[in-house]
Amino acid sequence: MADLTGGAHRDPLSALRQPVPPDLARRAAAFQAGHSQPVATRDAATVALLRDAENGTGIQVCLLRRVSTMAFAAGMHVFPGGTVDPADVTAQPRWFGTSETNVETDVETDVETDVEVDVETDVETDIVTALDAEPALARALVSAAVRETFEESGVLLAGPDADSVADVTDPSWEADRLALEKRQLSMATLLARRGLGLRVDLLRPWARWVTPEVEPRRYDTRFFIAAMPVEQRTRPIPGESDRLLWLSPVTALAEHLAGRLAMLPPTVHTLRELAEHASVASVLAAARIRDLSPVRPKILVRDGEAHLLLPHDDGYDHAPTPPASAPER
Repeated sequence: MADLTGGAHRDPLSALRQPVPPDLARRAAAFQAGHSQPVATRDAATVALLRDAENGTGIQVCLLRRVSTMAFAAGMHVFPGGTVDPADVTAQPRWFGTSETNVETDVETDVETDVEVDVETDVETDIVTALDAEPALARALVSAAVRETFEESGVLLAGPDADSVADVTDPSWEADRLALEKRQLSMATLLARRGLGLRVDLLRPWARWVTPEVEPRRYDTRFFIAAMPVEQRTRPIPGESDRLLWLSPVTALAEHLAGRLAMLPPTVHTLRELAEHASVASVLAAARIRDLSPVRPKILVRDGEAHLLLPHDDGYDHAPTPPASAPER
């Protein structure tokens, strides 16, 4: 089988080349000629839900296929996620956090989690440090990550305390999920009504990707990984997606290379990284030492052809960036 993880001897970003769509190539040419300026980024969060395979042969990851009518990433297989909403910033739910002692097991993968501590100290400091963000933004990103995961997969990374997760099997939860999706209800209000808090210990920051400057819609996306709680189940939810899959990272990459699973470069790269791990516990441990410096792909038009460039690609440092770029936020 072909080496789908990139191999230790190769730059892990070097094999993500994909055809640049014609309309984006035209925008890149105009951008390169100085005829257009980048739009500002929007903060976003996405979550790779993980579980150990039942046969003990590695891990599986949850992928959703976005419907063909979506304005961004139509038809692409993605992790659950979306942009930070104003309510994610202004209405903050309670957090349950962890310390480094009194470890216990509570998820499907025998993931080690810890005991509740003051969320204003250890936990918030850990998340803010990992995300390299202001505390308010870090909280908003975590809230958005949990909210979008619930909206798009039915999995709620929240519980009544630091030792359990919510039971969302009651039919009344679907009405709450729809209210969240329609922005009729904030995550903070929902959790307060249900007597729940965010299980921050189930999430780990993993990466940060910024949409190329030539794109008409741009996002500053923080990628999280999360262990799938054993008490909950994913389910296909119509709306933004029309398909839900649990696949091993290697299988997903093979399907992508065969042209059967369309994916954007950040998803492909994340799957390559996840494919290096034999268990969810291994992924969570690796997340503690991740470098979350933003990855900023660029699109360069050269000899009439548009090329996607990633850090360490030849020509990346010479790709044009206009002097008056729109601010990222």
